[in-house]
Amino acid sequence: MTKILILCTGNSCRSQMAEGFLKSFYPDLYVRSAGTNPSGNVHPKAIKVMKEIGVDISAGKPENVDQYLGEVWDYVITVCDNARETCPVFMGEVRRQLHIGFDDPAEATGSEEEVMGEFRRIRDEIKRDFSAFYNEKINQRKGETRDEDN
Repeated sequence: MTKILILCTGNSCRSQMAEGFLKSFYPDLYVRSAGTNPSGNVHPKAIKVMKEIGVDISAGKPENVDQYLGEVWDYVITVCDNARETCPVFMGEVRRQLHIGFDDPAEATGSEEEVMGEFRRIRDEIKRDFSAFYNEKINQRKGETRDEDN
């Protein structure tokens, strides 16, 4: 089984959306998201824009990356520059570390419509980029069983 950890700073928007998309592409993937400095909850606007396209991330809870440092990961993917710069040292094996960066929609300013527009823009970028990641790196491996993955 392919194991994927997605890292962000607060684990409230981008990483939660990326996790939601990967699980929607293939529910049997082992995907977790975490933050280097997790916030208290998943951003309500992230939940709302994901629900608009049929992906429910409302059960997500921001988690601290520290709890995952000893595990073996096929991919550790940072989705913000801060997480990439402060990515902790993993004690377990990390087979591939990637950075797929996005703007932080939580920093958007303006009217409610403008802010929601930013959340939708970032959501769509995350869907595009993680769909490409999934198709290029994961989908071709689906069904393979490797002893070290079990």
